[in-house]
Amino acid sequence: MDILFIADPLAKFKIYKDTTYAMMAEAARRGHVVYACEPQHLAWTGANVEATVSRVGIVGDTADLHRHPWHESGAPENRTLTSFGAVVMRKDPPFDMEYVTSTWLLELAERAGARVFNKPQAIRDHSEKLAIGEFSQFVAPTLVTRDPARLRAFHAEHGDVILKPLDGMGGMGVFRVTREGMNLGSIVEMLSHDGARSVMAQKFIPEIAAGDKRILLIGGQAVPYSLARIPQGGEVRGNLAAGGLGVAQPLSARDREIADTLAPVLAARGLLLVGLDAIGDWLTEVNVTSPTCFREIMEQTGFDVAALFVDALERAAG
Repeated sequence: MDILFIADPLAKFKIYKDTTYAMMAEAARRGHVVYACEPQHLAWTGANVEATVSRVGIVGDTADLHRHPWHESGAPENRTLTSFGAVVMRKDPPFDMEYVTSTWLLELAERAGARVFNKPQAIRDHSEKLAIGEFSQFVAPTLVTRDPARLRAFHAEHGDVILKPLDGMGGMGVFRVTREGMNLGSIVEMLSHDGARSVMAQKFIPEIAAGDKRILLIGGQAVPYSLARIPQGGEVRGNLAAGGLGVAQPLSARDREIADTLAPVLAARGLLLVGLDAIGDWLTEVNVTSPTCFREIMEQTGFDVAALFVDALERAAG
Protein backbone atom coordinates (compact mmCIF):
# COMPACT_ATOMS: atom_id res chain seq x y z
CA MET A 1 0.00 0.00 0.00
CA ASP A 2 0.95 3.65 -0.27
CA ILE A 3 1.93 5.07 3.12
CA LEU A 4 2.25 8.80 3.78
CA PHE A 5 4.51 9.97 6.61
CA ILE A 6 3.87 13.52 7.82
CA ALA A 7 7.16 14.43 9.45
CA ASP A 8 9.93 16.95 9.86
CA PRO A 9 12.20 17.62 6.85
CA LEU A 10 13.89 14.41 5.69
CA ALA A 11 17.17 16.28 5.26
CA LYS A 12 17.32 16.71 9.05
CA PHE A 13 16.96 12.99 9.82
CA LYS A 14 19.83 11.36 11.69
CA ILE A 15 19.00 7.85 10.52
CA TYR A 16 21.24 6.09 13.05
CA LYS A 17 18.74 7.10 15.72
CA ASP A 18 15.60 8.22 13.86
CA THR A 19 12.44 6.24 14.59
CA THR A 20 10.54 7.57 11.56
CA TYR A 21 13.36 6.41 9.30
CA ALA A 22 13.18 2.96 10.90
CA MET A 23 9.44 2.86 10.13
CA MET A 24 9.97 4.00 6.54
CA ALA A 25 12.79 1.54 5.87
CA GLU A 26 10.78 -1.40 7.20
CA ALA A 27 7.69 -0.39 5.22
CA ALA A 28 9.76 -0.07 2.04
CA ARG A 29 11.45 -3.42 2.68
CA ARG A 30 8.01 -5.04 2.67
CA GLY A 31 7.13 -3.50 -0.67
CA HIS A 32 4.97 -0.62 0.54
CA VAL A 33 5.38 2.66 -1.33
CA VAL A 34 6.56 5.41 1.01
CA TYR A 35 5.65 9.08 0.62
CA ALA A 36 6.49 12.05 2.83
CA CYS A 37 5.37 15.60 3.44
CA GLU A 38 5.49 18.21 6.19
CA PRO A 39 2.44 19.65 7.99
CA GLN A 40 2.58 22.88 5.99
CA HIS A 41 1.96 20.80 2.87
CA LEU A 42 -1.56 19.90 4.03
CA ALA A 43 -4.51 21.78 2.53
CA TRP A 44 -8.29 21.61 2.67
CA THR A 45 -9.76 22.52 -0.70
CA GLY A 46 -13.38 22.68 0.40
CA ALA A 47 -13.96 19.18 -0.93
CA ASN A 48 -10.93 17.18 0.18
CA VAL A 49 -7.86 17.32 2.36
CA GLU A 50 -4.85 17.14 0.08
CA ALA A 51 -1.11 17.19 0.56
CA THR A 52 1.84 18.04 -1.64
CA VAL A 53 3.84 14.85 -1.24
CA SER A 54 6.99 13.25 -2.64
CA ARG A 55 7.68 9.58 -3.08
CA VAL A 56 10.63 8.46 -0.96
CA GLY A 57 13.07 5.85 -2.20
CA ILE A 58 15.43 4.31 0.36
CA VAL A 59 18.90 4.18 -1.20
CA GLY A 60 22.29 2.77 -0.26
CA ASP A 61 23.26 -0.06 2.05
CA THR A 62 20.58 -0.06 4.75
CA ALA A 63 23.08 -1.65 7.15
CA ASP A 64 25.01 1.63 7.03
CA LEU A 65 23.15 3.97 9.37
CA HIS A 66 25.55 6.84 8.71
CA ARG A 67 25.26 6.90 4.91
CA HIS A 68 24.47 10.03 2.96
CA PRO A 69 22.29 10.34 1.02
CA TRP A 70 19.93 7.79 2.49
CA HIS A 71 16.97 8.59 0.25
CA GLU A 72 15.90 10.02 -3.05
CA SER A 73 12.70 12.03 -3.42
CA GLY A 74 10.35 11.99 -6.38
CA ALA A 75 8.74 15.03 -7.95
CA PRO A 76 6.15 16.75 -5.74
CA GLU A 77 2.55 15.83 -6.49
CA ASN A 78 -0.81 16.69 -4.99
CA ARG A 79 -2.80 13.77 -3.60
CA THR A 80 -5.85 13.43 -1.40
CA LEU A 81 -5.16 11.77 1.93
CA THR A 82 -7.88 9.21 1.20
CA SER A 83 -5.73 7.88 -1.66
CA PHE A 84 -3.21 6.46 0.82
CA GLY A 85 -3.56 3.13 2.55
CA ALA A 86 -2.29 4.77 5.75
CA VAL A 87 -1.25 8.23 6.91
CA VAL A 88 1.27 8.28 9.77
CA MET A 89 1.54 11.53 11.74
CA ARG A 90 5.15 11.82 12.91
CA LYS A 91 5.69 15.57 13.31
CA ASP A 92 7.72 16.36 16.40
CA PRO A 93 6.44 18.90 18.94
CA PRO A 94 6.11 21.74 19.85
CA PHE A 95 2.42 21.06 20.20
CA ASP A 96 1.37 24.55 19.20
CA MET A 97 -1.69 25.85 17.35
CA GLU A 98 -0.22 24.85 13.99
CA TYR A 99 0.09 21.30 15.31
CA VAL A 100 -3.53 21.44 16.49
CA THR A 101 -4.58 22.77 13.07
CA SER A 102 -2.85 19.80 11.46
CA THR A 103 -4.89 17.43 13.61
CA TRP A 104 -8.09 19.24 12.57
CA LEU A 105 -7.17 18.82 8.91
CA LEU A 106 -6.31 15.18 9.47
CA GLU A 107 -9.63 14.66 11.20
CA LEU A 108 -11.46 16.10 8.18
CA ALA A 109 -9.53 13.64 6.01
CA GLU A 110 -10.39 10.82 8.42
CA ARG A 111 -14.10 11.59 8.15
CA ALA A 112 -13.77 11.25 4.38
CA GLY A 113 -12.23 7.79 4.81
CA ALA A 114 -8.50 8.36 5.37
CA ARG A 115 -6.80 6.02 7.84
CA VAL A 116 -4.68 8.22 10.10
CA PHE A 117 -2.33 7.02 12.87
CA ASN A 118 -2.23 8.13 15.60
CA LYS A 119 -5.88 9.15 15.52
CA PRO A 120 -5.96 12.98 15.35
CA GLN A 121 -8.57 13.42 18.06
CA ALA A 122 -6.64 11.08 20.35
CA ILE A 123 -3.47 13.13 19.85
CA ARG A 124 -5.36 16.28 20.87
CA ASP A 125 -7.11 14.61 23.78
CA HIS A 126 -3.92 13.33 25.45
CA SER A 127 -1.66 16.02 26.80
CA GLU A 128 1.70 14.31 27.09
CA LYS A 129 2.16 15.70 30.59
CA LEU A 130 -1.41 15.74 31.91
CA ALA A 131 -2.58 12.38 30.52
CA ILE A 132 -1.00 10.68 33.55
CA GLY A 133 -3.85 12.13 35.63
CA GLU A 134 -6.15 9.40 34.34
CA PHE A 135 -3.85 6.77 35.81
CA SER A 136 -3.11 8.35 39.17
CA GLN A 137 -2.47 4.97 40.83
CA PHE A 138 0.89 4.98 39.00
CA VAL A 139 1.81 8.64 39.57
CA ALA A 140 4.14 10.16 42.17
CA PRO A 141 2.87 13.31 43.99
CA THR A 142 2.18 15.84 41.25
CA LEU A 143 0.68 19.31 40.93
CA VAL A 144 -0.36 21.27 37.84
CA THR A 145 -1.19 24.93 38.40
CA ARG A 146 -0.35 28.47 37.38
CA ASP A 147 -0.65 29.67 40.99
CA PRO A 148 2.81 30.50 42.39
CA ALA A 149 1.56 30.07 45.97
CA ARG A 150 0.46 26.49 45.27
CA LEU A 151 3.82 25.72 43.64
CA ARG A 152 5.67 27.11 46.65
CA ALA A 153 3.47 25.10 49.01
CA PHE A 154 4.13 21.93 47.00
CA HIS A 155 7.86 22.51 47.30
CA ALA A 156 7.55 23.17 51.02
CA GLU A 157 5.67 19.89 51.47
CA HIS A 158 7.94 17.66 49.39
CA GLY A 159 11.28 19.45 49.69
CA ASP A 160 12.87 18.12 46.48
CA VAL A 161 10.82 18.69 43.34
CA ILE A 162 10.95 18.83 39.56
CA LEU A 163 9.31 21.78 37.80
CA LYS A 164 8.59 21.73 34.06
CA PRO A 165 6.38 23.36 31.41
CA LEU A 166 3.43 21.43 29.98
CA ASP A 167 4.51 21.92 26.37
CA GLY A 168 8.21 21.07 26.52
CA MET A 169 10.04 18.19 24.85
CA GLY A 170 13.47 16.63 25.08
CA GLY A 171 13.92 17.83 28.65
CA MET A 172 13.52 21.49 27.70
CA GLY A 173 12.70 23.73 30.65
CA VAL A 174 13.04 21.01 33.32
CA PHE A 175 14.37 22.21 36.67
CA ARG A 176 15.13 20.49 39.96
CA VAL A 177 14.67 22.52 43.14
CA THR A 178 16.07 20.88 46.27
CA ARG A 179 15.05 21.48 49.88
CA GLU A 180 16.91 24.77 50.30
CA GLY A 181 14.72 26.25 47.53
CA MET A 182 17.55 27.89 45.60
CA ASN A 183 16.08 30.02 42.77
CA LEU A 184 12.55 28.65 43.33
CA GLY A 185 10.97 32.08 42.86
CA SER A 186 12.84 32.80 39.63
CA ILE A 187 12.07 29.37 38.19
CA VAL A 188 8.36 29.65 39.01
CA GLU A 189 8.20 33.13 37.51
CA MET A 190 9.98 32.03 34.34
CA LEU A 191 8.05 28.78 33.76
CA SER A 192 4.67 30.28 34.63
CA HIS A 193 5.32 33.57 32.80
CA ASP A 194 4.42 35.33 36.05
CA GLY A 195 1.31 33.22 36.56
CA ALA A 196 0.07 33.28 32.96
CA ARG A 197 0.94 29.64 32.12
CA SER A 198 0.46 26.36 33.97
CA VAL A 199 3.44 24.46 35.35
CA MET A 200 3.82 20.83 36.40
CA ALA A 201 5.55 20.08 39.70
CA GLN A 202 6.46 16.52 40.66
CA LYS A 203 8.13 15.10 43.73
CA PHE A 204 11.70 14.27 42.78
CA ILE A 205 12.15 10.54 42.14
CA PRO A 206 15.71 9.49 43.09
CA GLU A 207 15.54 6.48 40.77
CA ILE A 208 16.20 8.89 37.91
CA ALA A 209 19.84 7.96 38.51
CA ALA A 210 19.00 4.57 36.96
CA GLY A 211 17.26 6.20 34.02
CA ASP A 212 14.07 7.73 32.70
CA LYS A 213 12.55 4.66 31.03
CA ARG A 214 10.77 4.83 27.68
CA ILE A 215 8.21 2.03 27.44
CA LEU A 216 6.73 1.57 23.96
CA LEU A 217 3.15 0.43 23.36
CA ILE A 218 2.39 -0.68 19.79
CA GLY A 219 -1.06 -1.79 18.72
CA GLY A 220 -2.06 -2.43 22.32
CA GLN A 221 1.07 -4.48 23.11
CA ALA A 222 4.12 -3.55 25.14
CA VAL A 223 7.54 -3.87 23.57
CA PRO A 224 9.37 -6.23 25.99
CA TYR A 225 12.30 -3.82 26.41
CA SER A 226 12.41 -0.25 27.64
CA LEU A 227 15.13 2.28 26.95
CA ALA A 228 16.48 3.70 30.20
CA ARG A 229 17.80 7.19 29.45
CA ILE A 230 20.41 7.78 32.13
CA PRO A 231 21.46 11.34 33.06
CA GLN A 232 25.11 12.14 32.47
CA GLY A 233 27.58 14.64 33.85
CA GLY A 234 25.57 16.00 36.75
CA GLU A 235 22.39 16.45 34.68
CA VAL A 236 19.02 15.74 36.28
CA ARG A 237 17.49 15.07 32.85
CA GLY A 238 17.80 11.69 31.20
CA ASN A 239 16.39 12.75 27.81
CA LEU A 240 18.60 11.70 24.90
CA ALA A 241 18.28 15.23 23.53
CA ALA A 242 19.80 16.47 26.80
CA GLY A 243 22.76 14.08 26.56
CA GLY A 244 21.29 11.09 28.38
CA LEU A 245 22.79 7.64 27.79
CA GLY A 246 20.25 5.15 26.39
CA VAL A 247 20.45 1.63 27.81
CA ALA A 248 17.92 -1.00 26.69
CA GLN A 249 16.66 -3.35 29.39
CA PRO A 250 13.81 -5.83 29.91
CA LEU A 251 10.62 -4.43 31.38
CA SER A 252 10.41 -4.74 35.16
CA ALA A 253 7.33 -6.21 36.81
CA ARG A 254 6.12 -2.68 37.60
CA ASP A 255 6.84 -1.52 34.03
CA ARG A 256 4.76 -4.43 32.78
CA GLU A 257 1.93 -3.61 35.20
CA ILE A 258 1.81 -0.01 33.97
CA ALA A 259 2.04 -1.04 30.31
CA ASP A 260 -0.57 -3.78 30.54
CA THR A 261 -3.01 -1.40 32.27
CA LEU A 262 -2.62 1.47 29.79
CA ALA A 263 -2.07 -0.40 26.52
CA PRO A 264 -5.62 -1.64 25.84
CA VAL A 265 -7.19 1.64 26.97
CA LEU A 266 -5.00 3.80 24.73
CA ALA A 267 -5.17 1.43 21.75
CA ALA A 268 -8.97 1.49 21.88
CA ARG A 269 -8.80 5.29 21.47
CA GLY A 270 -6.85 5.03 18.23
CA LEU A 271 -3.33 5.44 19.62
CA LEU A 272 -1.35 2.90 17.59
CA LEU A 273 1.98 3.98 19.07
CA VAL A 274 2.53 5.39 22.57
CA GLY A 275 5.71 6.08 24.49
CA LEU A 276 5.26 5.89 28.24
CA ASP A 277 7.90 7.49 30.44
CA ALA A 278 8.57 5.97 33.85
CA ILE A 279 11.10 6.68 36.57
CA GLY A 280 11.49 3.88 39.08
CA ASP A 281 7.95 2.64 39.76
CA TRP A 282 6.23 5.86 38.66
CA LEU A 283 4.58 6.91 35.40
CA THR A 284 5.65 10.43 34.43
CA GLU A 285 4.45 11.04 30.85
CA VAL A 286 2.28 9.56 28.09
CA ASN A 287 3.82 10.50 24.73
CA VAL A 288 1.49 10.30 21.73
CA THR A 289 2.82 12.75 19.12
CA SER A 290 6.01 11.12 17.81
CA PRO A 291 7.43 8.59 20.30
CA THR A 292 11.00 7.52 19.60
CA CYS A 293 13.68 5.05 20.78
CA PHE A 294 13.04 2.31 18.18
CA ARG A 295 16.60 2.31 16.89
CA GLU A 296 18.34 2.14 20.26
CA ILE A 297 16.22 -0.82 21.41
CA MET A 298 16.66 -2.59 18.06
CA GLU A 299 20.43 -2.21 18.05
CA GLN A 300 21.00 -3.20 21.66
CA THR A 301 18.57 -6.13 21.92
CA GLY A 302 17.93 -7.35 18.38
CA PHE A 303 14.17 -7.00 18.96
CA ASP A 304 12.69 -5.59 15.73
CA VAL A 305 10.50 -2.76 17.00
CA ALA A 306 10.01 -1.34 13.49
CA ALA A 307 8.66 -4.69 12.27
CA LEU A 308 6.22 -4.81 15.18
CA PHE A 309 5.04 -1.30 14.30
CA VAL A 310 4.53 -2.03 10.59
CA ASP A 311 2.72 -5.26 11.51
CA ALA A 312 0.34 -3.19 13.65
CA LEU A 313 -0.03 -0.52 10.96
CA GLU A 314 -0.91 -3.14 8.33
CA ARG A 315 -3.56 -4.65 10.61
CA ALA A 316 -5.04 -1.28 11.56
CA ALA A 317 -5.12 -0.04 7.96
CA GLY A 318 -6.92 -3.20 6.88
